[in-house]
Amino acid sequence: MAKVADKYLKVDPWAILEEGFDPERNRTSESIFSLGNEYMGVRGYADEGYSGDTLPGSYLSGLNEQMEVGNHYKGIIRSLRYMVNAVDWLYTRIAVDDEQLDLAHSQITEYSRRLDMRTGTYRRAFIWHLADGRQLKIAFTRLVSMTMSQLGLQQVEFEPLNFSGCVNIVTGLDFGMIHEERGQSMWQELRSGEEGTVTAILGSTLTTGNKLFSGFALKSAQTLDTELVAKSRFIGRKFSLQLVQGETAAYSKLAVNVTGSKASLNGDELWAEGMTLAAQAGGLDVEEIFAEQAAYWDGIWATSDIVIEGDPENQQGIRFCIFQLYQTYHGDHPGYNIGAKGLTGEAYRGLAFWDTESYCLPFYMFNNPKAARSLLEFRYKTLPEAMQRAKDVDCAGAFYPIATIDGTESCDLWQHSNLQLHVGTAVSYGIWHYVKNTGDREFLYSKGAEMLIQISRFYATRGQWGQRSGQYGYFGVMGPDEFQLMVNNNCYINLMAQKLFEYTLETLAGMKAGMPDAYAAVAAATGLREEELADWDHKREHMKIPLDQGSGVYEEHDGYFDMPHIDIHSIPVTDFPLYSNWSYDRLYRYDMIKQPDVLMFMFLYNGQFSKEAKLANYEYYETRCIHESSLSPSIHSILASEIGKHEEAYNFFEFATRLDLDNYNRNTREGLHTTSIAAAWMNIVYGFGGMRSDGPQLSFRPSLPQKWDSYSFQVMYAGVLLGINVNKNHVSFKAINGGSTEVIVYGQQVKVDAAGITLPLGEGMMAS
Repeated sequence: MAKVADKYLKVDPWAILEEGFDPERNRTSESIFSLGNEYMGVRGYADEGYSGDTLPGSYLSGLNEQMEVGNHYKGIIRSLRYMVNAVDWLYTRIAVDDEQLDLAHSQITEYSRRLDMRTGTYRRAFIWHLADGRQLKIAFTRLVSMTMSQLGLQQVEFEPLNFSGCVNIVTGLDFGMIHEERGQSMWQELRSGEEGTVTAILGSTLTTGNKLFSGFALKSAQTLDTELVAKSRFIGRKFSLQLVQGETAAYSKLAVNVTGSKASLNGDELWAEGMTLAAQAGGLDVEEIFAEQAAYWDGIWATSDIVIEGDPENQQGIRFCIFQLYQTYHGDHPGYNIGAKGLTGEAYRGLAFWDTESYCLPFYMFNNPKAARSLLEFRYKTLPEAMQRAKDVDCAGAFYPIATIDGTESCDLWQHSNLQLHVGTAVSYGIWHYVKNTGDREFLYSKGAEMLIQISRFYATRGQWGQRSGQYGYFGVMGPDEFQLMVNNNCYINLMAQKLFEYTLETLAGMKAGMPDAYAAVAAATGLREEELADWDHKREHMKIPLDQGSGVYEEHDGYFDMPHIDIHSIPVTDFPLYSNWSYDRLYRYDMIKQPDVLMFMFLYNGQFSKEAKLANYEYYETRCIHESSLSPSIHSILASEIGKHEEAYNFFEFATRLDLDNYNRNTREGLHTTSIAAAWMNIVYGFGGMRSDGPQLSFRPSLPQKWDSYSFQVMYAGVLLGINVNKNHVSFKAINGGSTEVIVYGQQVKVDAAGITLPLGEGMMAS
C-alpha cells in the first residue's frame, strides 16, 4: 500500500521546526518534540496545560504498573506490566489578572516549536493576545540532561509587548497525570513538603509499589516571593513576576526525579536521597547546564553523524533518528531496555520486543559499544524470569518473552506470547553479533555463555521430531510474520534455532579448550551435562529447513506454498490497516505476509546465502508482503540494494527517516516508532553503505542513490572510528581517531589508517 506523507514541519539540517499551532496535529507534534535521556522522557506537551486533545506524558525507565488480564489456562499469562505515566515536573499555570492561558481558548499568534538537535533543547514560543488587547510574548525552553540523568530543566520567559504589570504563575509537581489506557492516575502520594529551597513530593504506584521522588528549586533574576500550594498528589509554588514593557523576565525550574523499587529503598531513604540531589541541582548554574548539554551533543555528532548531500529532507530525517536513538538509550543504566515507542508514548505499553537485538543493537554496537553491552545485560539480568517462563510452558531452560518491561511476559495475546519463540534466538544472535564485532569475550564467558545454555535448553525441549520426516522442528508456532498462525516448522525459527545450537556448542568447546576454569564455572552454575551437548548437536544436524530445491525459495513454513494466494495490490486502500478492517481470523487465510520472515534470516546471516538465493527469495516474498509492520521496508530496501534493485531500494527507503516526521502511518500521535528509527540507520549503513557485519571481517559494498550527490557515515570497529564517504566517483575510508584496521571493500581487503584510502565507486553501484 502506498504511504502518503503529512508534511507540515519545516526542513532544517539541525532542527525540527513547526510554525503555527494546529490542534489536529498537536498530539503528533507532542511525540515528535519529545525529549529523553534513557532515564526519563517527556512528550512535547504544553507546560501551561491544554484543555484540547493532548497526551501529557512523563515516563521513567523501570517504573511500571501491573494489570490483571484474567486468563485461566496454564501457560497463558494472568497479569502484565506496563510503563506508567508518572509525574508532571513541568506543571505550569499562567494567568494575567483573571485571564488563564490555555491554547484551546486563548488567542495566540506567531506560534512556533523548535527541537534543536545540536543543543538537545526544545523551545516553544508564541504571543498571547489578552482579551483587553495586551500582548505577552512567552517562551518555554526545556531539556532533560544527558550528563545528569535525574535532572530536568525548564526555563520560562515573558516579554510584555505593549504593557507593564505582572504575571501570576503556579509551578509544581503533579502525580495526577492520567494514564490513558487505564483512565486514571496510577499513583498515590506518600509524602510532600519543603526543605530549604526545595519543594518535593514522593509517590508510589498503586499496585507494584514503585516509588518516585520529585523535587524542584526555582531561580530568577527577580526575588521571588513564593507561597506553597499543596493538594492531593500535587505540590507546587505560586508567585508573580514583575513585567516591564519591552524587557524579558524569566525564571528557571531545576527538577530532579529519583526512582526506587518496592524493595530497594523505603520512603524515608528515597526522600533523603532525593532531597540531597535536588538541593545540589538547585545550586547549579543554568547557563552551564545548557552549555554542558550542547557539549554532550557536540561529542555525539562528532562520532555518529550521517551527512547527506543533495537530499535535505532525509538529512534532517536521519539526524532526527540518531538524536532519538541517543535520547532513548546510551547505556548509562545497565538493565534498561528499549520500548517500541521509547519514552515518547504509551502505545505498546513501553514494552521491549525482539526488535532490540534485531534492529537496535547494530546501531549501538557501531556507535556506542557500552550501550550495546548494556542492552544484552538486560537479558542477563532477566534470565531468572525467562527460566520461570519456560517452566510455565512446560519446557526447560529460558523462554524469553515476546514483550516485556521487567523480564516477565507482558503480551496478553496468547498467540504471540506462547507461539512466537524467536526472541530467544534474537538474544543469542545479539550475543554472537556483539562479540564478533567488539571482541568482548569477557561478556561472553561471564554472562553470555550462561544465557546460551539456558536458551538452548528451551529450544531443545520446545521442539519435536516429525513422525514422517524424522527431522527436528517446532510445531504450533508463529514466526516474525504475524499473519501465519499456529504453523509448523517456520523456516526462520528453525534456522535460527539451528544457528543457536551451533554457536552454543562452538562457544562451550572454545571455553573448555582455552578457558577451562570459566567453562567449569558456567557448567557448575547451570548443571550442564555432556549428554546435553550431544543432544543439541544431534538436533542441529537434523533440523528441518523447508526449501524448494528447484526454485531455491525457502518455504516460510510447512504448507505455505499451498496456501490460497491473494494479490496484495488488489486490496482496497480503505482496508488498511487490515487489523482494524478485516475479521481477525481472515488475516491468516492467505499467503500474504505482514513483514519479512525468510528475508529476515537472509539479512541476519547474509554471508551464508548466495546472491542468487537472495534474488529468488526476494522476488518471491516481496510480492506477498504488505509491510503492515513499520520494521518491514528497511529489510527489503537493504536486500534490494544488495541484489542491484537500486531504484526499488530507494523507494522502500523513501519514508524510512521521516516515518514519524511526516506521520506516514498516521499513528505518530501514539509515540515515535523507536525501533523503526534504528532500522532507518541500518537502511543507510547496511543498505546504501553495503556494510555487512556477519562475516569474518567487516565488509562494505557502497552504492549511491540517484537523488544524492554524496553521503558519509561513521562506525566504530575494532577500536577504530571509521569514516566512510561515498560520492558519484569514489569511496573513501579513513581512521578518524587514529589507529588502523582492515576491512573488505567490494571483495578486496584493505587497510584503513589515519591517512585514509580512496577507491573507485563500484561498477553499477550508482542508481540510474
